[in-house]
Amino acid sequence: MPEPNPVDRRIAFVLVEGFALMSFAAVTEPLRAANLLAGKRLYGSFFFAAGAGTSKILNSSSAASVAVAELGEAGGDFDLAFVVAGGDPVGFRDDRVFQWLRRQARHGCVLGGVSGGPAVLANAGVMQNRRMTLHWEHAAALEERHPGLLLERTLYVVDRDRMTCAGGTAPLDMMHALIAEHHGTDFARRVSDWFMHTDVRPAGGPQRAGLAQRYGTNRHAVLAAIEIMENHIADPLPLSDLAQLVGVSARHLNRQFGAGLGRSAGAFYRDLRLDKSRELLRQTDLPVLEIAIATGFSGAAHFATAYGRRFGEAPSRHRLEPVRRN
Repeated sequence: MPEPNPVDRRIAFVLVEGFALMSFAAVTEPLRAANLLAGKRLYGSFFFAAGAGTSKILNSSSAASVAVAELGEAGGDFDLAFVVAGGDPVGFRDDRVFQWLRRQARHGCVLGGVSGGPAVLANAGVMQNRRMTLHWEHAAALEERHPGLLLERTLYVVDRDRMTCAGGTAPLDMMHALIAEHHGTDFARRVSDWFMHTDVRPAGGPQRAGLAQRYGTNRHAVLAAIEIMENHIADPLPLSDLAQLVGVSARHLNRQFGAGLGRSAGAFYRDLRLDKSRELLRQTDLPVLEIAIATGFSGAAHFATAYGRRFGEAPSRHRLEPVRRN
């Protein structure tokens, strides 16, 4: 597919027949608004049908249609590729689609799934040892088909080079986080305001209270930094990058954390990752080394030392009975 104008990032959307229209709009429209507000193309969106021999028009869940190309026509590599699906995504099988997704992953493309899309990623075999979520309607069936998945009941999950989202309006929250990572929180807020999406939810909502309630602070810099931290558990960002994305200096960010939470940004970030590691120890049967890597530690020894300082015990002491798979 020809590229008419240079863009910062190329994003492919792989649509399964009957894809959820609201989810599709919520994941694509923030990119259009970002281009409009920036006055240039920050993102290039390309639409493909998941399946061979599909017509150039693909119907959504409400019969509204989208013009698409066949996936075989997707020339070149992409920075991100989102699968958007509805219907029965757990039963989706198409080796050409799976091979294309695996090839994009090998080339460094970030893979994402929206609504039922994460089930397609799981079927393609690209979600091993990655935290993920998907629409609640499909969760039980997916867990039965793939019992080893690290499935969470949250709005969206960003784990290194994978982004998964439960669908509905949740993609608006996920894309706010993505645009904030690329272009800073102030610009991301302008995009969210464009859609009157003034109450941006954290990745873990709505099953838990908002960040301000959870941490007892209304400091904007602190809340913005925590949101970014939650999306970078496995690949923690240095303080300088966090501060730049939030739009303050590193020194100011540390002062804000000290005043609002009584500890430095670095200490808070480390504890956040350790809390997630304890959750994985209790809820999965992953080896300790894999949990260490999934929570941003360089090795088992480094992880065990930090874990012991945080909880006063070795990671193995927080293992529950072996996880039973149905």
